[in-house]
Parts: sequence; C-alpha cells; structure tokens
Amino acid sequence: MAKRSHARRNNHYDMDDAYSAGKGRSKSGRKQRRDDGNIVEMKSRSQQLETAYAPQRSSQPLHARTSAQQQYIDAIKSHSLTFGIGPAGTGKSYCAGALAAEALESGRIERIILTRPAVEAGEQLGFLPGALDEKFSVYIDAFRDILNERLGAGTVDYCLRHGRIVAAPLAFMRGKTFNNRTFVVLDEAQNTSVAQMKMFLTRIGEDCKVVINGDVEQSDIRGPNGLADAVQKLGDLNSVYVHKFAREDIVRSGLVRDIIDRYELS
Repeated sequence: MAKRSHARRNNHYDMDDAYSAGKGRSKSGRKQRRDDGNIVEMKSRSQQLETAYAPQRSSQPLHARTSAQQQYIDAIKSHSLTFGIGPAGTGKSYCAGALAAEALESGRIERIILTRPAVEAGEQLGFLPGALDEKFSVYIDAFRDILNERLGAGTVDYCLRHGRIVAAPLAFMRGKTFNNRTFVVLDEAQNTSVAQMKMFLTRIGEDCKVVINGDVEQSDIRGPNGLADAVQKLGDLNSVYVHKFAREDIVRSGLVRDIIDRYELS
C-alpha cells in the first residue's frame, strides 16, 4: 500500500510566511497557493468546523454595552489609529477583536495581526514549555476566544494556518510592514518601552487599521511607558483618536470595579 505524506503546519503561522503569502514562496521555500480555492469563504457557515468543544459562534452583530464602548467602536471605524486606554474590564480588547473579526468576515480586510509585548509579572516566555508559537499562545488566548465566538473555531483555525490571522510577539514586528487591508491590534501596550512603541507605529502602511489598547496605570516594566508617551505625542493628529475609559465603564463585573477602587485608594 502506497504511503501518503501529509504536510503539517503550526496553528500560529510564521510571521515571514504570513507576509510572504501571495508573493510566490515563503521563507522556508514552501509555495503559498493563492487561488480562490484556497481562500475560505468567510460568510459560508457550512464551512465552519464546529465541534462539541468549540464555543458557540455568535450570530449577533457587535453591540456596545455602554456609551463609552460605542464611542470607542465608532472611533475605530473612522480612524486609522485608535488608542483605547483604561482599566481592566471595560471591553477594550473585546471590541477591537470583534470589529477585526467582522471586517475579515465581510471581506473589508484580508488579514488580522494580533500582537503584544511578551511581558508578565514574574515569568517570561523562556520559562514556559514548548516552541515559541506555543509559548506565545498563552498570551493571546483571550483574543482566540473572541475570534472563536465571532467567526467559529474552525474558521479561526483555518485562518491561523493560512496566514489570514497572525499572532506573534511584539518583537517580531521589527522589519515588517502592515500592508493595506490589514487590521492590527496591539494589546497590553502599557508594557511597551518608548523605543518598542516607535518601532511598532512605524510599521503602519497605507489603508491599514491599527488599534492600541492598554492601561497606563498598570505597567509591568520599569522606565518610561511607551503607551503614555505615544498618546502624548500623537493625540492631536487628525487620523488618530485617543479614547479613555473610566472606572464607570467597567462591564466585566461590579466586583472588578470595587477591586480597582480598593487598589487605587490603598
């Protein structure tokens, strides 16, 4: 019986492969096919590989839960670069991820890029088990849940394998260009240095939408904060919008509001 070989790809697509898609071959030399038969039809629910363990796909469009969220959503839709600043639980990441999913599903964009600095209190990537993409998946799981809810787990898996959704540490952004029809989300931006933020911002190309989220009061790094510095420098540009969430905008739970109050008053 003839043996069949199967090419396996990691769920978290290699950054150089992702940016080489449509240009012939990837960094590893494997040809990236771009014919229509290999592009998932995002609107076709029959192509989503639902399982009993996958979260149920939401059929409802994104609705703001507060007036602050609505202002934030409107800002993302109408500006090239939007900063979402505020405490945990205000829906910054969820709104950005859901809008990115809707844009990919509708065909308004071709790729989602999710990134964040690999900074955590007391633990670093090198101490986590597995290869780099497996280590970083721990950091990006929250966005994976949002995308699964908005697109379906099967569609998200497909897009990760084929470079339509790319998740990588902020350090991997150096030397890249966010091309047109790309939606980029930088989360936990309070943990960027000034140099890292400048590097990230200078990746932005034409017809690209970028959202940067973070809480300037919760930085885990020493020295100047890249998020606060960027807001101060860029806040008055026409294509940039800075949205500030307040404690009253927390929608995660009333307990989170009380916890933040206690920590801020102590």
